[in-house]
Amino acid sequence: MPGRHFLQIPGPTNTPLPVLSAIARPTIDHRGPEFGQIGADVLARIRPVFGTEQPVVIYPASGTGAWEAALVNTLSPGDGVLMYETGWFARLWSDLATRLGLKPEVMAGDWRSPVDPIHIEARLREDRDGQIKAVCVVHNETSTGVLSDIAALRRAIDAAGHPALLMVDTISSLGSTSYLHDEWGVDVTVAGSQKGLMLPPGLSFNAISSKARAASETAGLPRAFWCWNQMLEANARGFFPYTPSTNLLQGLKVALDMLEAEGLQTVFARHKRAAAAVRAAVAHWGFETQCQDAAHHSPSLTAVRLPEGHSADGLRQTILQASNMSLGNGLGPLADRVFRIGHLGDFNDPSVIASVAGVEMGLRAAAIPHQSGGVDAALTTLA
Repeated sequence: MPGRHFLQIPGPTNTPLPVLSAIARPTIDHRGPEFGQIGADVLARIRPVFGTEQPVVIYPASGTGAWEAALVNTLSPGDGVLMYETGWFARLWSDLATRLGLKPEVMAGDWRSPVDPIHIEARLREDRDGQIKAVCVVHNETSTGVLSDIAALRRAIDAAGHPALLMVDTISSLGSTSYLHDEWGVDVTVAGSQKGLMLPPGLSFNAISSKARAASETAGLPRAFWCWNQMLEANARGFFPYTPSTNLLQGLKVALDMLEAEGLQTVFARHKRAAAAVRAAVAHWGFETQCQDAAHHSPSLTAVRLPEGHSADGLRQTILQASNMSLGNGLGPLADRVFRIGHLGDFNDPSVIASVAGVEMGLRAAAIPHQSGGVDAALTTLA
């Protein structure tokens, strides 16, 4: 189809041309001095994005690999892990924990609300013999568009006086909203390259506290590829213990340049502004968002519930064919019930308006009842 393709899923996101150009440069020797400089540079400059002065490990993997790395470096077979199911990705992380030989205890959520610190505190107070070794949550649940309060969760764990490690998935929030690994007392933060960092898939991250590093010394789960110690030893010189994603790291260097040039606080404000405009359009159309609490709306994406009897996947297909725009599908029990509009990474106000316009044209074409004028509602919010 003519014109650009609008990739408005909640990740992978659009990759800026300067980043693509950096990735397309000739591959260099990953044991040579030029790469050592790149490695040292990105390993240092990625830390402020996480809000940490502690090490950040970078793997040639997807976010799923970073989930596994967080668990196998800190835990032992049979360890209890308290997990809160805010949506599909929280569920997948708990499934992975089970396959690794851990014992996840999943606190059920309604897939419309954030992590409940009060319930977690109460459960930790009951765990007097310390069977729970870690609390694992998703900061921004990509399947539902719900953002959880990690600082409040940290306070709840401290109030319970429990020594469990705190692990947080920031795959769809890092680089899109404020995140403070050190200040919030997070022990392992998990992230991926393909969303707020504006890269293609292929890099994943663990930001590691000193408490997590101490836990890794006695952890009993097998680890080889994911081992932090080997990584950190090589990273001290700007290198990696095995072949890294050299070209993606070249792209990461430019992505960090772009984030620094705009300023992280400005980046976060841009995401918040876009999210407000999209939600204004959704409300005007007469639809609900999957997130029920406005205080916990995601800055990265909006999950939209269609009225009963209407197919979200059918709408997505109509929009793809008519407007060359991709939207996110519903996952798990939300399949065909919701569609997701991504507003994260590399975008501006016209990108937001084009996305809203594409959805509204699709609603008309699919004959889904709605109140027209969502584009004006978004424009008014942006203005």
